[in-house]
Amino acid sequence: MWIMFALLTFVCWGVADLFYKIGNKGDEDNNHLKTGIIVGLVMGIHAIIYMIVKGLSIDIIDILKYLPVSLLYISSMVIGYKGLKYLELSISSPVQNTSGVITALLLLVFFKEHYDFPFYIAVALIFIGIFALSLIEVKENKSVRIEYKKNNVKLKVIIYTIVFPLIYCILDGAGTFLDGIYLDKFELINEDSALIAYELTFLLYSIITYIYLKLKKETFNISFEKPKIFAAIFETIGQFFYVYAMSSNSTISAPIVGSYCVLSMILSRVFLKEKLSRKEYASIGIVLVGIFILAVLDI
Repeated sequence: MWIMFALLTFVCWGVADLFYKIGNKGDEDNNHLKTGIIVGLVMGIHAIIYMIVKGLSIDIIDILKYLPVSLLYISSMVIGYKGLKYLELSISSPVQNTSGVITALLLLVFFKEHYDFPFYIAVALIFIGIFALSLIEVKENKSVRIEYKKNNVKLKVIIYTIVFPLIYCILDGAGTFLDGIYLDKFELINEDSALIAYELTFLLYSIITYIYLKLKKETFNISFEKPKIFAAIFETIGQFFYVYAMSSNSTISAPIVGSYCVLSMILSRVFLKEKLSRKEYASIGIVLVGIFILAVLDI
């Protein structure tokens, strides 16, 4: 069942990424905080409903136990939302999503796992495809020069095309690696407890950040944020499937889930009419072949 959960996460987070792009407001300094508030609110609502339906209760010990993972994920996501202000610098998405491959390699190294040769070919294809997308974006994205020829552009380009995506990659990769330990390798926490702990922690972040914006007298009308709401819903659904994928086979699930930027690019081409070059299509194809190989290995 892990492959189904991994692929469902791949789809949900790819769709969520599309709505994040649609809901992006590059002219707002605190747009990333507002996005985080909505995601935390939706996740919190889901956690409460989930507990009621399954007859579960809040366990403070589980929340504290899972806190390192939760904080890594939440901080990486908020940094990712910040990068959306500079959508023209779309290199960030492919770079960020190499974290899944990095996680798989870390799990292989630390837990001395051995897989058949096709597994290593598949992981290599996914990494090559995503890395190629990054290089293509750097080379072909001419809008950077046009859009940011003001206000210390060089510094902004460096920060948003290199530093922030790399920070996201490191934080998200570390979080996914810990998830592999918590849910799969050592089974330190069960799926339900991990899901609830993460979503309630995100809800707490949402409440604190909302109070912070109110103290700054920042206007925030959630009724005007429908794309962000849809993004949060798909993010939350994906998180549900993700927990079960990682608890069953973290090493192979990580690179599949981490490749959702590929689906996001395809959906952006279809719905946002973003143009993709032949090289980008080829890179996407390489990633999809790698995912297909990993899926076949489970059959």
